[in-house]
Amino acid sequence: MYQEWNEVLNASILFRGISPESLNIMLECLKPRIQRCKQREIVALYGTPFQGVGIVASGSVALTKETYSGNRIIMDILNAGAIFGEMVAFSDNKVWPVTVIAQEDSSLLFLPPDKILGTCSNVCASHSTLVTNMLKILSNRALMLNRKIEYLSAKNIRSRVARYLLDMYRMNRNATFIIPMKRHELADYLMMPRPSLSREMGLMRDEGIIEFDGSSIKIKNVLTLEKSIE
Repeated sequence: MYQEWNEVLNASILFRGISPESLNIMLECLKPRIQRCKQREIVALYGTPFQGVGIVASGSVALTKETYSGNRIIMDILNAGAIFGEMVAFSDNKVWPVTVIAQEDSSLLFLPPDKILGTCSNVCASHSTLVTNMLKILSNRALMLNRKIEYLSAKNIRSRVARYLLDMYRMNRNATFIIPMKRHELADYLMMPRPSLSREMGLMRDEGIIEFDGSSIKIKNVLTLEKSIE
């Protein structure tokens, strides 16, 4: 039933260290629910009952929130192999903390949290690996949220953009990298108007700090970019 996504699932951090054979057996035990979504379709709505830990089997989704003024904030963009909903899965508050929207036609799998923490007599060793991977994912998510708090605590737009670009530079270990969001999505993620983001990036280009072509960014002067942080 899940064979069409074997390659993506085998590469997912949730199933890292689990052989393809063990994974197939595990999926038959976990029996994740399959949901196919069209582009811009709402997968899960903020405040509605939690459906299970989601895995992006194909396509991509955005995790979003709306402010009281009605503005949308993009918390993250997740591509094939990524998971979502893990933060609420093991909490006492079983409602979606974000709205999940398909960025393109996508296929999603939803795993019941109780089966993730349960045991399976057929693949107990692999199930232990699954739980360990889930703990790593939870830790990484917490670190990501801390990074976003740092972005939003910056005193001005230049500092906010600089913090994000420097993080991408360190993550990719390369001065040239691809931003995994469209310009308007990045503006939502950093909580600023798109024109303000475009204007600031244009100024940084004119000052010889960066170059960009669409989503491709090249940092030309790391030291100057670091000095932009306040």
